[in-house]
Amino acid sequence: MSEFARLQPTKLVPPLKVKTVGGPCWRLCDQKPKHFTLVLFYRGLHCRFCEAQLREFEARYDDFHKLGVRVLAVSTDTQARAEQAVEEWGLDQLTVCWGLSLDQARAWGLYISDGRGLSNRGLPEPRHFVEPALFLVRPDGTLFGGIIQTMPMARPSIEDLLAGIRYIINEGAEPRGTSSGTCAAPTCDHLISTA
Repeated sequence: MSEFARLQPTKLVPPLKVKTVGGPCWRLCDQKPKHFTLVLFYRGLHCRFCEAQLREFEARYDDFHKLGVRVLAVSTDTQARAEQAVEEWGLDQLTVCWGLSLDQARAWGLYISDGRGLSNRGLPEPRHFVEPALFLVRPDGTLFGGIIQTMPMARPSIEDLLAGIRYIINEGAEPRGTSSGTCAAPTCDHLISTA
């Protein structure tokens, strides 16, 4: 068994229960959005790339809401650091969660980094934290799709995300990445190039 999970589209995602800034505990299984819950894992208060991304999600909160998508941001930060991020980054509508455990992060297949002193925001990095990822989860708790990163930069643009979600909803697109990569049918050989 590998150390990290590999989530599969159309399959149930792991349970997720985290604490929220200014609210009760949040459980993924309680969410019943019209189309998707977008679970956005971020590195934490120390990361300026996360600040920029969460500010964008806050600014476009209504666009996601109109599409029937519930967005929440989750980190391994402590309550105090998450509260500081909400206040300093002006996150009034976005649900911000804290206290993600490393076991939970591994269950979701997230990459985990060790702190290296001061961050690009001049703040101390936590001992361990997760690298960015996002997942679109259907109301029945199954995965539609996801993006998992090993580095803090080069995140998908908010415009691309919104356009992609609109396409999925309007065209009735089905999840991709569900194949095992093997072909059981005897006619599969004709697909292999002999050149």
